[in-house]
This record gives sequence, structure tokens and C-alpha cells, in this order.
Amino acid sequence: MFLLRIAVVAVLCALPHAQGLPVVSYPAGNPRTSAKVLLGKALFWDEQLSSTRSVACGTCHILSAGSTDPRTFTDPRSMHPGHDAALGTPDDVGGSFGVPGNTAGGSYLSTFFGLSPQVTPRRTQSVIMAQYAPSLFWDGRATDSFADPVTHQILLPTNAALESQALGPLTSEVEMGHLGRTLSDVEVRIVTVRPLALASNIPAPLATFVAGRSYPDLFQLAFGSNQVTAARIAMAIATYERELVPDQTPFDLGTLSSVARGGQIVFTLGRCDTCHAPPLFTDNLFFNTGVRPTTEDSGRGGITGLPADIGTFRVPSLRNVKLRAPFLHNGRFRTLAEVVDFYTRGGDFPASNLSITPTGFSAQQKRDLVVFLEELTDPRVENELPPFDRPTLFSESSGANVHFGHGTPGDGGIVPEAIAVEPAVLGNDRFTLGFDKGAAGSPVWLVFGFNADPVGLPLLGITFHLVPGPDLIGFQAGTTGGSAPGEGRLSFTFRVPTAASLRGVTLNGQWIQLNFASPSPFSATAGFGFTLL
Repeated sequence: MFLLRIAVVAVLCALPHAQGLPVVSYPAGNPRTSAKVLLGKALFWDEQLSSTRSVACGTCHILSAGSTDPRTFTDPRSMHPGHDAALGTPDDVGGSFGVPGNTAGGSYLSTFFGLSPQVTPRRTQSVIMAQYAPSLFWDGRATDSFADPVTHQILLPTNAALESQALGPLTSEVEMGHLGRTLSDVEVRIVTVRPLALASNIPAPLATFVAGRSYPDLFQLAFGSNQVTAARIAMAIATYERELVPDQTPFDLGTLSSVARGGQIVFTLGRCDTCHAPPLFTDNLFFNTGVRPTTEDSGRGGITGLPADIGTFRVPSLRNVKLRAPFLHNGRFRTLAEVVDFYTRGGDFPASNLSITPTGFSAQQKRDLVVFLEELTDPRVENELPPFDRPTLFSESSGANVHFGHGTPGDGGIVPEAIAVEPAVLGNDRFTLGFDKGAAGSPVWLVFGFNADPVGLPLLGITFHLVPGPDLIGFQAGTTGGSAPGEGRLSFTFRVPTAASLRGVTLNGQWIQLNFASPSPFSATAGFGFTLL
């Protein structure tokens, strides 16, 4: 007991107190300016940058969620099947859903996820604290140097992991892009849209910056010319992300509670600070902690090809960790208590390069440790206060597309689904609606009307969710493909009218399918509605 007391006293004397974060370093070729910060913020929160206009960078990096994706696990669409390509098995991954598989013309493609938004195979990482990392992504594939993606000339030789990371999601066919999307496509989109046209509640400085200006105008302010290039897009977004410094936690201010101080002792005695050293609370290195078998995800090893790197992942900072549930690269644990239990037992899957050993924490030590981790939260992040303020995304707003009522099952007792994720922007010539999980090889009708009926009216054996009247418009949209029940799907792409008088009008719809091979020949989706913007 005497030796234990000496050890605790020694730890107390060694504990860092009120230790702030280092000053952020900017690459020499991408200096900070206020205009560049604001341009990057606009780009980061603009859903129009995605092919479907439904996903922004910020969609998967909500700041009050620690700049991760709060939809993971709370939305059933957020699950990725993992290594075995089957949902409902232990290797499932809590990822982020992006865009449906889609083409340059707007048509939806059938993927593992049908016509629904696709899901990333790893949990979203936070952009907060990313400014201190020499490489980014769980596997470190975004490196310290940044090359012009067109000329391949090295523009920023060091300290540019944020720039290297920024462009990947824009062309990813899962996250924000369409099949074969290029950065030239992204540049054209940015030139042609009004900045943050889909957003609301835009913070005042940002609203003033974008007001009455085009994106070329904003690039002129930030870079001295109005040319929109992929390299400049990356530099602006990275400059904004470097502003997100969470240095007002109780740890920084010296206001940790007594319980949290006890948890800090546990943190040090358990050598948690070996990989999560203050003040960054990460060493930004790569380790295998035995979360899942290394055969399921090669992690850093998939980039380096080194056997020692197989199954290793970048150590995340613990700042704001309370906000970032679920945890780890596959979103396996939903609470910090579960994470602490995991480390207490020394991981779950042995490997030759396993980096942790059991800590043997007592129940009280684990509770204290959780409190310490929770107090590594900057309240400005949790409450989205400057510089962590942001616009409201269209997908979060009251004007977002809605689904109502219920569908009527068809072939195999499967209820078909309506896919309506895109905002109906006036003049958009690739606005797309999808029909999924229907009967294969059967005709489908799309019916529109101005008046919705959430309760529904019995009609032809289905529940019809539009109010009958002269405003109804119906037409055959096509015939589904597939060969088995539930595999019938199609998409319908059309141009949204351009008339300004239609702005604010809500249109409701429902898909109806006819399949004579089924005992009940008619099936239908639930209703859906979208407002013309």
C-alpha cells in the first residue's frame, strides 16, 4: 500500500496541467487569410458539391458530434456489411451513408445497397485535431505533401495532409460523386451554383461573405483570381479545417473535476498516454489494438504493403471523444464504458503485432477514467459556437424530402421503397427518383399530386397516399430489372422546371407496380414529398 501511494504521488507530480495545444502551422504555399477560411467553410458545408446535391463534406462531420457522423447506428442505412459482404454478422461496420450509385446523367445504379445511399466501409474520422496529423484517414493514405491533382506538380512539400485529404470524397462514388466523376466535373459544378443555396441559418460572417457573390467571386477574394481549380478547393477547405482548434476543454483551463483528476491518474497508470499523449492526446501513429481479425481490414498495411502494418490504424485524438460515439474504426462500441472495458481486457483478437495488453482497471478506476475522457470536451464544439458554428444543411432542414404513410407489399411479401434523397432545385436537369425492392421484370408507374394523404386510401389493393383530384399526374416510368423478388428496381431522371413561380411548391409522389405473377398484383411504396427550391 505504501509503494502504491508513492506511485500515485509520483504520477500526480508528473501529470500535465492546463496544457494548451501547439500553435497551428500553415504550409508555406497556403498561408492563412480570412477570405480563404470563409471560402473553405462555404465549400465544406455546401451540399451542391456532390453529384446528387445531397451530401456536403460536413454531412459526415457534424461538429456537435465531434466532427463525426451522428447518423451511424441511429439510421439503419448506416451499416456496411464488412469483409464477409453480409449484413447482420459480427464484422459489420458502422459507416456513413453518402450517395446512391449514380451516373453522370443522373441514373441510379444497382449496388450492394440497391438504389439506397451507399455506406463507407469505415467509421468517419473527425476533422477536428486533423491539423496536427502528418497523415490522414484511418490508413494514413493522405500524406504530408500535396500535389496538384491535374499537373501532379508538388505544390506543398510538407505539412499538407489536410490538402491531400480534402479532394478524395468529392470524386468518391460512395461518398459524394458519380461513376467516373473527375475533379474537372467538380470545378464545373462549383462555378455554376450559388454558394450555400441549399443551406439555412448561415452564420453571419459567412452569410455576409457569400451574399450576392458567385463562387468565382469568392475565389477572387481568397486567391486573387477567380479561377476555380481543384488545388484551390483543397487549399481553401484545409485552411478552414485548421481553424477548428478545440483548446478550451477543462483540461486546458485547469478546471477538471476531482473525479476527472482521479481518472487522469488512472489514464497515466494504465499507460494510456503512451499513444494518447497530452496535449494532442494522440501520437498519430498506427497500431493494431485487436478490434477485429486483421484479415477483415488490412488498415495501414493496405497502403504500405508491410506485414507489420496489417490491421493497424491511426490513433485518433481523445479530445471531444465523448461526442463521437460509436467508437473505433468500425464503430464497434457505442459507449466510452465499452471502449474502456475493451482496453481493460487487452483487446479481443490476438495478432503478432498487437499493441496493447490488459490494464486490469477496477470498476471504480474505469468509471473515473470515463469521466476524465468526457471532460476532454471543448464546450464550443459540443454547442457549435465559433469557430465551430456552421450552417444548417438542407438534409437537416424542415424543407428536406419526406416519406409518409406506408407501402403495400408485393412479390414475396416485400414492401418496395421509394428513394427520394435529392433536393428538387429548379432547373436541375438530372433530378432523380428511385424505386427499389420491387418485383423483377414488372412495369412501374410514378404518380404525382399536390396533396398528400398520410393515412391513405384503399385502392386496387394498395394504400394510395395521394388525394385523388384533377391535379394527379401518372405515367409509366419503366420496367424493373432483376430476377428475384425484391430485386426489381429502376430510377427516373428528369429536369426540374425553371419557373421561379414554382419555388416553394411541394410535390408529392408514390410508386405503384403491377405484377400479374403475384396473388396481389399491385404493390406500392410509401408516399414521398419534395419542395421545389
